[in-house]
Amino acid sequence: MSYSLQLYTLRNAIAEDLPGTIRKVAEIGYTQVEPYNFVATAKELGAALKENGLTAPSGHAPLMSQDQDEIFAAAKELGITTVIDPFLPAEHWQKAEDIQATAAKLNAAAKKGAGYGIRVGYHNHAWELESTVEGRTALEYFESLLDPELVLEVDTYWVAVGGQDPIDILTKLGGRVKFIHIKDGPLNKDNKAQRPAGQGKVPVMDVIAAAQSLEVGVVEFDDYDGDIFEGIAQSLAFLESNTAAEGANA
Repeated sequence: MSYSLQLYTLRNAIAEDLPGTIRKVAEIGYTQVEPYNFVATAKELGAALKENGLTAPSGHAPLMSQDQDEIFAAAKELGITTVIDPFLPAEHWQKAEDIQATAAKLNAAAKKGAGYGIRVGYHNHAWELESTVEGRTALEYFESLLDPELVLEVDTYWVAVGGQDPIDILTKLGGRVKFIHIKDGPLNKDNKAQRPAGQGKVPVMDVIAAAQSLEVGVVEFDDYDGDIFEGIAQSLAFLESNTAAEGANA
């Protein structure tokens, strides 16, 4: 298990200075990042990652609404081996037939991705947990429809905001979960109130431990009312010190 940073966290800084922002991320101590909408910036981003010794095991891209071949080609260029669809609005998660249609689209995307040597996944928000279908959350129902090669990236903060226990959901989803988003805060929809890991209401290390097949824990802030570079540095310091302490106690 390793730690990464979702670059959407730094979208404002990236818009102003992509190479400088990536350099700062490396200086803080991150060795991996998770790019978003990377087709447009693949060349510049690829150069910045290479220059700073960073890798991108996963990336976010709208597989269900944009050109998949273009996405997979850019992912391959960047060394991204898992492409995760980051967002489908709440109206898609209310009825079984809509969720079935989404699962079918993602299953088809995974078949195409396999031709590029790339795995496909999905990342949740709160509404996939707020909605129930056939007696379980929409996210659990969706997971049951996915082909075996698909993975989930569970945003553990949005699970809790959606009214579910992230530890319980991660346990139920089991080996499907290869990535999680790590964030903390007061567990509400005020994104600016999000805090560095360990400074909010999420039992961060317990949540990480509940993801049994976890490959990468991805730090993310949807928004932040402080210095975002300090925020991501504090999150990484908390995670690394607690991971080291747990290793020493094992």
